[in-house]
Amino acid sequence: METIHPDSDPSLFPEMLIGPPETWPLTAGGEPRRVELSNNHCDTGCCGGVFVTVQRRGGLVVWTWENTNDIRVPLPPDCHFDADRYDAELARFVADHSWEEPVDTAARLLARELGARDWYRRWNCLTPPWGLGISVDGRGEKARVTMRFRLEDSFLATAHRRFTMAVTGNEPVEDQVRRFVERIDASDPRPTAQSG
Repeated sequence: METIHPDSDPSLFPEMLIGPPETWPLTAGGEPRRVELSNNHCDTGCCGGVFVTVQRRGGLVVWTWENTNDIRVPLPPDCHFDADRYDAELARFVADHSWEEPVDTAARLLARELGARDWYRRWNCLTPPWGLGISVDGRGEKARVTMRFRLEDSFLATAHRRFTMAVTGNEPVEDQVRRFVERIDASDPRPTAQSG
């Protein structure tokens, strides 16, 4: 990316790969999927960025590049991948957790556990993964995971709610996630969640 978009911020993050395969940004389907790869420390609608359109065409996956930041920078030609090998490599990459820090493990486990329960139905929230967002905030002593969810009745900004879970090194991550999920699952999370 440095050659195509120098001094940019990446737009893909590990937490985007913790849901089901159809939600992974680089999953190739029959319909083209435009994926933001980098930005200019701003919204790409304002300041531009680099995108790739991913599409399955028969036995191939095709990436078509786009730079809305600086059209003078040459883009790579379209990339063509064997579809079976592409799917296998993407699945292998997503299954590799060797790089994770405890906060990354917590985000992955939290997404899996919250998505497997029916708390969102009971409390009138949108169905995961579309109504559930998990993000990693901070590292080390400041590590935390934020869970965002949306109320089903409204698409206004006020319909978003969030909880933040600190991730400590004092006990197993699995135990921390279990307690957090039990708290969300046990009672209506809407009144005690923060807005936004």
